[in-house]
Amino acid sequence: MKFTIDRIDHVVLTCSDLGVTADWYERVLGMEREEFGPDKRIALRFGAQKINLHQAGNEFSPHAAKPQASALDICFITALGTEDIVRHLGEQGVDVVEGPAPKTGALGAMRSVYCRDPDGNLIEISSYLEG
Repeated sequence: MKFTIDRIDHVVLTCSDLGVTADWYERVLGMEREEFGPDKRIALRFGAQKINLHQAGNEFSPHAAKPQASALDICFITALGTEDIVRHLGEQGVDVVEGPAPKTGALGAMRSVYCRDPDGNLIEISSYLEG
């Protein structure tokens, strides 16, 4: 049997303020906040994945060798078109950094809009509808 990876289950995002970050991802990206474990850790659920949040300087072990806020570039897929994405970001007071622009994702051609979260991480929101 050949060893293969099936999917991403979760990623960890180091942030400077857990509450501000969780609120932004709930409000802007529609993720669902969840507390888990005996120490009430915070995660953000979407689809069949989640993002676990770590407070910078107080990370849970084990963790990355040099965890820090604002070191992430990540792409999320939505069923909305890019004009709807741009409109939604504007309604939330979030500046568009770039886009809509044609890009290539894991499944082929897509269109992307870029913005930044409260820590400055680059957030790409993409649609395969307009590929």
